[in-house]
Amino acid sequence: MRTAYCGQLSATDVGRNVKLAGWVNRRRDLGKLTFVDLRDHTGLVQLLFGDDRNDLLDAHTLNREDVLLVEGTIQRRSAGNLNLEMKTGEIEVRVERMSIANRSKTPPFLVEGDGADATEETRLRYRYVDLRRERLQNALRMRHRTFKATRDFFSNRGFVEIETPVLTKSTPEGARDFLVPSRMHRGTFYALPQSPQLFKQLLMVGGIDRYFQLVKCFRDEDLRADRQPEFTQLDVEVSFPSSPEEIYALIEAAVAHIYREVLGVELSLPFPRLTHAEAMRRFGIDKPDMRFGMEILDVSAIVRHSGFRVFAEAVASGGSVAGILAKGYASASRATLNQLQAVVVAAGAKGLSWVKVEDPIVSPIAKFLTAEEMAALVAAFGAERGDLLLLLAGQGIAKPLGELRLTVARQRSLAVSGWKFLWVTDFPLFELDEEGNLASAHHAFTSLRPEDIEKIETDPLNIPSYAYDLVLNGTELGSGSIRIHSRELQERIFRRLGITPEDADLRFGWFLQGLEYGAPPHGGFALGMDRLVMIMAGEASLRDVIAFPKTANGMCPLTDAPMAASPKQLAELGIRVEDAR
Repeated sequence: MRTAYCGQLSATDVGRNVKLAGWVNRRRDLGKLTFVDLRDHTGLVQLLFGDDRNDLLDAHTLNREDVLLVEGTIQRRSAGNLNLEMKTGEIEVRVERMSIANRSKTPPFLVEGDGADATEETRLRYRYVDLRRERLQNALRMRHRTFKATRDFFSNRGFVEIETPVLTKSTPEGARDFLVPSRMHRGTFYALPQSPQLFKQLLMVGGIDRYFQLVKCFRDEDLRADRQPEFTQLDVEVSFPSSPEEIYALIEAAVAHIYREVLGVELSLPFPRLTHAEAMRRFGIDKPDMRFGMEILDVSAIVRHSGFRVFAEAVASGGSVAGILAKGYASASRATLNQLQAVVVAAGAKGLSWVKVEDPIVSPIAKFLTAEEMAALVAAFGAERGDLLLLLAGQGIAKPLGELRLTVARQRSLAVSGWKFLWVTDFPLFELDEEGNLASAHHAFTSLRPEDIEKIETDPLNIPSYAYDLVLNGTELGSGSIRIHSRELQERIFRRLGITPEDADLRFGWFLQGLEYGAPPHGGFALGMDRLVMIMAGEASLRDVIAFPKTANGMCPLTDAPMAASPKQLAELGIRVEDAR
């Protein structure tokens, strides 16, 4: 049907006879001439229809998104008809034959442009039209190249890609499982995997040694711009790693290969590293955006005896006073400062104190501090005239300070362009959940240093683990760890998490048994491919790099999924659904 693609034609093809196929992007009628921009996945080319052939009169009836098959000769455009902003703007195809392969209804939005003329729900409902947009086409083709580069990298290094089960057993991964009822075993349920964690560990027990998989995973959790209920991750596991450093080097090399092959960018290796404790102390978050500074500074020693009771009492009660320096932001309005106050209060702080470094100092707390204390504060931050100090006091202020730092950076567009990768290492083994119960900071299969094993029962919240995250521009790309390969230690961790031996055997007996048959030391990593492509493509949402995504509430406007099951289906499964209202 075609001998060339629209966007690949150029002035070197003048005089060539071609057959093209594609969609009508736009039609312009100019008296005896009709111009049509024909589009395929490579781009646009202008078609010229004259009135010297009766069988071409249908060109006047063409509408946007009609599907055309045309044959014609490439010619140069006239001098006044050049379009240098268009890749094929020097040429046009004078059409000699045309066939309308299919007519299109008026599309619900324009294919050209950024899709701003339609809501996201409309774009997803008519995703087959939305997919024709150049921006989305480019993102999906970048996704393909990224996946290919990933497979090439690991295949060339002796890794074996192995598929793990999609219908499996529920395991604690930090989010709710999607459950699938079994018809043949009524009253029982499979779970869709949140990750292939236990299977990939058993592959190491099975002697596979070096495994990878581009795998679909599922989590029934509240969605955000960087989350979907089903997502794709790169899953990697290796036996006998000398240390976490071996995993870091492997993943760094893989990411560098992807950037080189897909974007033509050379990354600087190795990536910087911060321990979890240092990241929280300096940035108030375990995935700091390193594209800008504004590090948190503790100034408790300066104000511990000040006349400002909020500061003095915070330090006396075991808390701290700390803040950030916003360079050149003394111009912030009262409304802006009130917005920042709302941010820190929502994050758990009691309030925000601020100091505008001007001559004289402008601050609601200035009257409570001596001139020496105020001068010491300004000097500690290295502040200059025109700067703004933002201070919090109390216990647990790291997270509010982290939110404050990110908010100021967004307000002031401080994030420079580029790729700022960071390893965050030595995550705590345990943390407290929202109910105050002990929980795994990463997951229950993460190992720890031998010298810390005895702290499991006595001091669980002060145990660093062999867990690590890879962060890019403030987004967590993935996480990994060195795993537990001893059944005894694994059961000990389960007990500390409140999982009884009976429950552990019921849920994990098959895995625990595998650890008794010569499980080697092993470790690995899981990298979120959707997030990686999103950042590489410069998009703000995962939905713009996935062909058929869900909305923020987990719906699919295209198919209207999820939907109610029929009474017959429910009867076969032995399930009764209560009125959801």
